[in-house]
Amino acid sequence: MGRGSKVYTLAQVSQHNNAKDCWLIIDGKVYDVTKFLEDHPGGDEVLLSSTGKDATDDFEDVGHSSSARAMMDEYYVGDIDSSTIPSKTKYTPPKQPHYNQDKTSDFIVKLLQFLVPLIILGVAVGVRFYTKQSA
Repeated sequence: MGRGSKVYTLAQVSQHNNAKDCWLIIDGKVYDVTKFLEDHPGGDEVLLSSTGKDATDDFEDVGHSSSARAMMDEYYVGDIDSSTIPSKTKYTPPKQPHYNQDKTSDFIVKLLQFLVPLIILGVAVGVRFYTKQSA
């Protein structure tokens, strides 16, 4: 491991947010990745955009290799005080009336039950009227 196992707050880690001093929080651990910025395969902007927050999801979404994970020990500087990281809130969709597709289907069926016989009747009357006129 790196320089020790000091515990940092999110505010402390957030101060290290530029190309000359870049720290990340991944899986509850704090990493000083300043020296790695130029060598990062995704570019330094990817790392810089993950400062000041818990970057665990960003790190996991990419699917880093086991060798990349092994390299992390070299950049470890301490742990994060998890009580300083805001908890993630679950998205709750707004309350809306329930859409009952069966009710809509029932309405369409009733409408068709009314209109189809009317159309058939109209066609029958039209055909009869047309044949009377032709004769």
